[in-house]
Amino acid sequence: MKLIVGLGNPGKEYQNTRHNIGFYFIDSIADSLNLKFKEKFNGLYVKTILNQEEIMFLKPLSYMNLSGEVVKKYADYFKISSEDILVIQDDIDMELAKIKLKANGTGGGHNGIKNIILNLQSEEFKRLKIGVGKDKQISIKDYVLSKFNNLEKEQLTKLKPIVLNIINDYTKLPFNDLMSKYNNNNWRINEETR
Repeated sequence: MKLIVGLGNPGKEYQNTRHNIGFYFIDSIADSLNLKFKEKFNGLYVKTILNQEEIMFLKPLSYMNLSGEVVKKYADYFKISSEDILVIQDDIDMELAKIKLKANGTGGGHNGIKNIILNLQSEEFKRLKIGVGKDKQISIKDYVLSKFNNLEKEQLTKLKPIVLNIINDYTKLPFNDLMSKYNNNNWRINEETR
């Protein structure tokens, strides 16, 4: 089984914020596949089969900084190894709607990723980073908790089918091939399509 985790903060006040982009795309994937979430271990999860591969989608309901505690419970209970976990996260060092797949690595300043590493005692889980941009006039904390404007929401909507394709391919391709397919293309929504 593969576990796909979307990071975010629970509660209406955090909906459509930059830090919740993991929740945003997990919800869009679940909607497109007509999946309904159930609650367990302080997380919302749903299981399905994609390309003969059992997949679980998870939204931790702890706050971002404690995401790893929930991921660890699911990994232990369902006997999922770190190498079979893919985490969808926001990245302030990438332009809005740009994507990058990574096979492993440090937390890179992202508290949710740091907490997953701490709890799994491993950096060997996959990442799908989605750019949310950066505003140097605003503190990082305030920026990641700010909401997307309408133009930004349009760009993210255009990214939904690409993210769905990535998840679909994740069940079929070796991860190195997946990175080659998507990281070598600039999937950022360019000026002409805005």
